[in-house]
Amino acid sequence: MLDVSRRQHTAPFDTDRLDRLMDEAGIDVLVATSKHNVQYLLGGHRCFFFESMDAMGLSRYLPVFVYAKGEAAKAGFFGHRMENFENEVTPFWVAELNVKSSGSVDAMKKAVDYVRQLRPQAKRIGAELAFLPADAMAVLQKALPNSEITDALFVFERLRAIKTPDELRMLRIASDAVIDSMQAVFKNHGAGATKNELVEALRREETSRGLTFDYCLITAGSSLNRAPSDQRWEKGEVLSLDSGGNYHGYIGDVCRMGVIGEPDAELVDLLAEVEAIEQASMKPIRPGALGREIYASAGVPLQKSKLHNHIEFLAHGMGLVSHEAPRLTNSGPVPYDAYDADRPLETGMVISVETTLKHPQRGFIKLEDTVVVTPTGFEVYGDRIRGWNRAGAA
Repeated sequence: MLDVSRRQHTAPFDTDRLDRLMDEAGIDVLVATSKHNVQYLLGGHRCFFFESMDAMGLSRYLPVFVYAKGEAAKAGFFGHRMENFENEVTPFWVAELNVKSSGSVDAMKKAVDYVRQLRPQAKRIGAELAFLPADAMAVLQKALPNSEITDALFVFERLRAIKTPDELRMLRIASDAVIDSMQAVFKNHGAGATKNELVEALRREETSRGLTFDYCLITAGSSLNRAPSDQRWEKGEVLSLDSGGNYHGYIGDVCRMGVIGEPDAELVDLLAEVEAIEQASMKPIRPGALGREIYASAGVPLQKSKLHNHIEFLAHGMGLVSHEAPRLTNSGPVPYDAYDADRPLETGMVISVETTLKHPQRGFIKLEDTVVVTPTGFEVYGDRIRGWNRAGAA
């Protein structure tokens, strides 16, 4: 039997901050159902059985975390029966726990029964609409017909925006491991290797370093196509590896460049232009600086470049989610508003800065870095192998 005395009823996040965010949004109760937010709220838990899948039998895995404003001591978690094993190892901190479900409907039924106990007259329920299946949503609406169901994405995003020291440690580990993996791939491959082979090699390298491989966007030669394929990397051609590997859910997302043979003078100059924009973008990063200063600073060398029409700069938040807060632009490839552009950066925020040159002849040349706002400025995680990495170089 579980020794419930081992369970510590202390929230692993800033409950005062969450209560303020809920109050500002007019939300009485939160119902979290995404893996990443449930992990955050439970202090690191990701169900081992459903790490890479959700489907199970006739339904799917759906973790449900319930939090009523101002009542952190009464938070509840409703999960799959497999999660009882993990609870036996490290008891979950919540006061109300039920890990006896098998699918989305029964998990949500148990959760809404608890919501009705906590706040029977709740006016507004915050849910993760993009991570709530239709059958579970129907259960929620039927059980609480007098409550408005609203999207809580903004509340969760703002809660996660400032990283704890432990979160920063995991982001550093992830970033360093991706860089080390890329360096190994550049070193161990050369002319004739296909993009499929290179991506698979990167997958193995990241996995061997304790990461979960998420993706690799890869280009070779003059092509701008970033999908893995049977295209071969040949002598004199450039190669870009842009990969996300995560450590316990925290994403290391960086991009580095390789070449077979010695880079010619043009390639050296092109990568130097990309690097100049990257470095310029980082200069204003510090607590109190406005988010838009990053774009303004990057724009100075970008606009001076003769190739400015072929260069793209992007800055976005990183953590458990790629492109999370701070949100710095409304014109990037992932649509969202520029909420943080005119707000001050805060210590503990994490920003990915990326500069891409889509050269008409030489191909895709890019650098991407993970930058942390520190009390005195910034720090770059994985700040290595920034130049041309030679294929097969020792």
